Amino acid sequence: MSGDESPTPENPYLIAQSGPDQGERWVLQHDRLLIGRGAECDVVIPDRQISRQHARLVRTPQGIVVEDLGSKNGTHVNGSRIVSPTLLQDGDIIQVAFSQELMYVAYDATLPLEGPDFGRFGRLRMDSRSHRVWLRGMELSPPLSAPQYRLLEALYRQPSRVVPREEVVGQVWPDVAGDGVSEQAIDALVRRLRDRLAEVDAGYQYVVTVRGHGFRLDNPADEPG
Repeated sequence: MSGDESPTPENPYLIAQSGPDQGERWVLQHDRLLIGRGAECDVVIPDRQISRQHARLVRTPQGIVVEDLGSKNGTHVNGSRIVSPTLLQDGDIIQVAFSQELMYVAYDATLPLEGPDFGRFGRLRMDSRSHRVWLRGMELSPPLSAPQYRLLEALYRQPSRVVPREEVVGQVWPDVAGDGVSEQAIDALVRRLRDRLAEVDAGYQYVVTVRGHGFRLDNPADEPG
């Protein structure tokens, strides 16, 4: 399967968060999606850390589960190694032997205008279901990394409010204690997010640093077409 197929609510998908395939999508159109190094797999990852048939997604009455297929280096969901079939939630990160991160997206908007958040605030628009971002009507591609997306979403959901650094840490690194994330790590993430947004709209700085307090999103109204 490839990113050329169109996802629907009945057909969730995986999207590569890193590596040479970043942004590639694989749609679960049938009951199973096989991940591994072998050419017979639906998601082929040519890395020696990956087993020939490493993991698979399976449709069940409860939802989509991921299961490890006895791989040597394991399969992780949100950083925890799985030992049995694990039910996936929208936005979960699947790590295949820690060499490839894949985000599980349960739903997708077929067109930007159908996204639940599209048009709410301004010329930067997000769809929280599909983790897609548009600036001035142009989609950001490849998509943001998971930390970049969580940072932007934290600001987007609170327009004009200054979000304190402590709150940013809680949103972006929920499993890490506040003092475990350095000021430098936060600032580096903000710089990377700004750089990604500038790839589409270089003439505007959306993420504003409010010294001594935190960050806010400057998201002006979209210009009329």
